[in-house]
Amino acid sequence: MKINPLDIHYILELENIWVKFGGLIALKDVTFKVKRGEIFGLIGPNGAGKTTLFNIITGVYKPTQGKVFFEGDDITDLKSYERVWIGISRTFQNIRLFKNLTVLENIMTVFHFKKLEKWGPFFVKAQDIFPYKWWEAGLALPKFFKFEEKLEEHALELLKIVGLEDYWDWKASSLPYGKQRKLEIARALATNPKLLLLDEPAAGMNPQETTELMEFIKKIRDEFNLTIILIEHDMKLVMGICETIAVLDHGELIALGTPDKIRNNPKVIEAYLGEAI
Repeated sequence: MKINPLDIHYILELENIWVKFGGLIALKDVTFKVKRGEIFGLIGPNGAGKTTLFNIITGVYKPTQGKVFFEGDDITDLKSYERVWIGISRTFQNIRLFKNLTVLENIMTVFHFKKLEKWGPFFVKAQDIFPYKWWEAGLALPKFFKFEEKLEEHALELLKIVGLEDYWDWKASSLPYGKQRKLEIARALATNPKLLLLDEPAAGMNPQETTELMEFIKKIRDEFNLTIILIEHDMKLVMGICETIAVLDHGELIALGTPDKIRNNPKVIEAYLGEAI
């Protein structure tokens, strides 16, 4: 009998993950599970392996050893774009927007793909993605405009949810920094993810922007029924919104637990925090 993914308590499972780059061990036997619907924090000093772990989850790297499971299925061999199709999306530490496009256009670019229900084989033709032929777009026929109007409506709905509807016609490069971060998250949401990975979302933000970001992350988790994993150095944010925290140091998982357990863990204090917080 086929298992309903929604019945699986853990949406993501990493099993004995090793990553080696030549003689360098970037991750050493990392194992943990992420519960469906939680906000999960990943912390540790620079060079601890946090971004490498994100790249393992999103398919940028393949582990030297170990397995990655998503909703109970082994996805270790899936490519990055295939993982987007099944519901894994991410943002980056350095904002990667289409800076010369408008806010609305940044969202609409993401809608131009088909999210498949099950992976493989992946031979997606243009007509499977768009409900019109290439020549209908070239001739600007009604079918093309009707589809584009529908995408625009969906994009505006998403912008309204994330509070960017008043900036729909602004160029992405002209947005304040905090709103650029929000737009990048909104663009990731446009892929209709189940698991969203945020790489240092508070980087470069002032205290007020960070407080607003905390509320925003909790809001999108609830409204979009997401599981969120975030890398972050801002301990106020991490301790304020994460239900579970994993701590890496030199590629090893040195602690895993609730914020209260992590903030008082001697190994974490020595390797990263410096003092109990």
